[in-house]
Amino acid sequence: MPRFAANLSMLFGEVGFLDRFAAASAAGFRAVEFLFPYAHPKEQVQNVAGAAGVEVVLFNLPPGDWDRGDRGIACDPARRGEFQDGVGRALEYAQALSCRRLHAMAGLRPPGVDEDRLRRTYLENLTFAARALHARGLTLLVEAINPRDMPGFYVTGSRQAFALLDAIDAPNARFQADLYHLQIVEGDLCHTLEARRDRIGHVQVADVPGRHEPGTGEINYPFVFRHLDRIGWDGWIGCEYRPLAATADGLGWLAPWRAERRAP
Repeated sequence: MPRFAANLSMLFGEVGFLDRFAAASAAGFRAVEFLFPYAHPKEQVQNVAGAAGVEVVLFNLPPGDWDRGDRGIACDPARRGEFQDGVGRALEYAQALSCRRLHAMAGLRPPGVDEDRLRRTYLENLTFAARALHARGLTLLVEAINPRDMPGFYVTGSRQAFALLDAIDAPNARFQADLYHLQIVEGDLCHTLEARRDRIGHVQVADVPGRHEPGTGEINYPFVFRHLDRIGWDGWIGCEYRPLAATADGLGWLAPWRAERRAP
């Protein structure tokens, strides 16, 4: 049966970030993910997650200056040192939070940098991060983000992502299959999930268009979730969507899956 993790950067925005752990637990989630924890001391995040009784299953490496428009820095040749420092910082949080997956956002293409240099920089940074995470027994994730929502992002589709993963050949590097982005860019979701099953490290969901709850758009999520069961996916599924209203009011789509998990 599918296991769902609440994305605390998207869900439970009615309360502050540190209060969202308890809100997710009260709503029935046993795991959480989020974009970045770095605005809060790692010990503080560790305490609220422990008090809520939720597992932290994913967060991102430092993205650069998010408020000024950075969306990761892994492809930027001018910021290699900053990227490597960010890997170390993320590992400190991962250890405190017992989190076993970290996502390295590729970033926006810097102006004036040719394609070969972008690719070389990205691969070198991924290799560095993968080795550092492997030493701790952690998984490095790579995600494709659609160019409609994030123009200029370096990795835009699953084929490109898997080609880049092939190039670094790191045993602990996996694809983060965000089905919202993949539906916009290429569709054919179930085929990709099945054909690449052994190379997917995490799944995230939101519906298209609007990035709202499953069931509000064009993706047949009941079929997709059954398909994930059929192919033996037993990892977490991150709920990275924007609620249409209050988060708790929009969780009805989860009820059938929770009922199945409770059934004898």
